[in-house]
Amino acid sequence: MLVAVSTTTLEVCVDSADGLQASLTGGADRIELCSALALGGLTPSLGLMQLAASLPMPVYALIRPRPGDFCFTGDELQIMCSDIETAQHTDLSGVVLGASNADGTLDINTLATLCRTAGTMKKTLHRVIDTVPDPLQALEQAVELGFNNVLTSGGTISVEHGIDQLAKLHRQAEGRINIIAGAGLSPALVKPIARVGIRSFHSSCSILRKNDQQLVSMGFAASDSAGTDAMLVRQFKTLLSTLAD
Repeated sequence: MLVAVSTTTLEVCVDSADGLQASLTGGADRIELCSALALGGLTPSLGLMQLAASLPMPVYALIRPRPGDFCFTGDELQIMCSDIETAQHTDLSGVVLGASNADGTLDINTLATLCRTAGTMKKTLHRVIDTVPDPLQALEQAVELGFNNVLTSGGTISVEHGIDQLAKLHRQAEGRINIIAGAGLSPALVKPIARVGIRSFHSSCSILRKNDQQLVSMGFAASDSAGTDAMLVRQFKTLLSTLAD
């Protein structure tokens, strides 16, 4: 089955109410909702899901119960299934999933359970694919499991160094699954990535802001934190609008 992909799509990853509003103001096409972006993103709270569900755009909830690796225990699997059900009951559009075995390969059994729990929700395989020994095999497994999207940097820390791998994944996908390019994405990288055929992009669209020093000294905040910037979202959207079909 071919996956329908709009000409260009910008997915913005946010972990706060302010991030939701900035994404809406900037014109994002979709939200990846999470908490603790500084840890790579964790499952968002029920309250944040409920707020995000009121937005006039698709919202996918990241399902990740803890920081660290993607090898999950039976108890963690139960938590993840419960969180997926929460996202369903909140009427979010989709979920973002990933799980691996100790050898780095995708944990097909865990992913199958998560996908069954998600039912008809849209499903994105997250950057666990950037940690596997054979990304092209993992792509085929994602197709078989029924994923709609794969979020990837091309197996590198930043998409800047993963464009060749992104091109291979896009060619192999053959329209069966959508490749989303993300991690370290800047406006300058959009056109080089688009040249390999990819039209879906993922970014936190964030800028660093200094926190109140009293809060920092009392341990309530880091010295600075990243926040979604509506102007940067708009800059990405304006750039995407110039890409040829």
